[in-house]
Amino acid sequence: MARMTKITTRRAAAAVATAAAAALTLSACAGGSGGESSGDNTLTLWHYESQTSAMGIAWAEAIKVFEEETGATVEFEEKSFEQVRSTASQVLNSDEAPDLMEFNKGNATAGLLASQGLLTDITPAVEEYGWGDKLAPALQTTARYNEDGVMGSGAWYGIPNYGEFVTVYYNKDMFAAAGLEIPTTYEEFTDVLDAFVAQGVTPLAEAGLEYPIGQLWYQLALSQADRQFVNDYQLYENPVDWSGDEITYATETLKEYADKGYFSTDVTGVKAEDAGVSFINGTSPIFVSGSWWYGRFVDEVADFDFGLFPFPGSEMTLGSSGNLWVVPERAQDKELAYTFIDITMRPEIQALLGNNGGLPVAADEADIADPKSLELIQAFNAVNENDGLAFYPDWPTPTFYDVLVSQTQELINGTKTPAQVQEDLGAEYDSYVDDFR
Repeated sequence: MARMTKITTRRAAAAVATAAAAALTLSACAGGSGGESSGDNTLTLWHYESQTSAMGIAWAEAIKVFEEETGATVEFEEKSFEQVRSTASQVLNSDEAPDLMEFNKGNATAGLLASQGLLTDITPAVEEYGWGDKLAPALQTTARYNEDGVMGSGAWYGIPNYGEFVTVYYNKDMFAAAGLEIPTTYEEFTDVLDAFVAQGVTPLAEAGLEYPIGQLWYQLALSQADRQFVNDYQLYENPVDWSGDEITYATETLKEYADKGYFSTDVTGVKAEDAGVSFINGTSPIFVSGSWWYGRFVDEVADFDFGLFPFPGSEMTLGSSGNLWVVPERAQDKELAYTFIDITMRPEIQALLGNNGGLPVAADEADIADPKSLELIQAFNAVNENDGLAFYPDWPTPTFYDVLVSQTQELINGTKTPAQVQEDLGAEYDSYVDDFR
């Protein structure tokens, strides 16, 4: 996701669910559980990271270390995100399953496949290698799934070795020219927004046609929330009150942002790419978005210096682990898979990931030589130390992404009131989640 926008993953979720459901009929005919060594001392590995991404660089080095230390051969098959998404359930239910693969975290993806018996319960390996000790509680959430495929409890079905989170990017030069300081409270934050509007500057780079505006809505709710709200919303522990304080505040405040001119008047037709470019070009001084933009900003922001700060007044922020290493149930060399996962969790591989713009889950900050990378990692570590990762607003249901986009568009355009938007969002949410309670 740090390489692709969240919209790709979100819109894919419903299709994954459909394809995986179809695979159930195939599973009745397939025999064998896999897992015995093939005896050829070869690890078949799939992932969809580019060679120049932080993960691609780190995992290429892990392959070299693995082959040197084990004497085994890695048969790496480069797959596209779409190849994995569209064929995972069928492939994992066949003799063509790899030994180890990268797969999307979440109920509609890894959780769904785990509930269908297509992924290996790797709990014994987690205990043997101590991977759980290296992962903050929120990072563990996306790696564990119960029998219904709901994340947060049950057996371990994957291991992440990188993370992601949402933060506030700001243009230091525009702040200085306007005589403004980094806000440390929410009141100071809105004062900054008001000051830019008064100077004729649209302060927030935003996009209402894709994920950013929904993430801002959820961040506003999180500013009024605690961990129990997140557990109720994401893990279905208790019913969510869609007219409660957290969601009402978020919806009404987002409408206020629109009315006050905090983002462009045509925001409902703006894509995430356009919002990011408006920040890169220095059009808007503030962008509330994810760590997946950071490396691009380092490469492409040429005319000003940028920095970041946590969303003021909130102890929680959007974010999660990165995608997971999963071991298919029909894998032929599971022990080799576990060895490779363990290598990716080593300090030297984690440091390599971090020094190339990624967010390692178990790196020593002293091993990060690049100052820009260190800034991002320290911000991420600070969130984890406070157990502040709260996942993403569209995760609870496979179809919630599109509904959230359309409802926030109507809210901003004034075709629905905040109360109507909340009612419609709640109906969509409950129609799916009620089955799990």
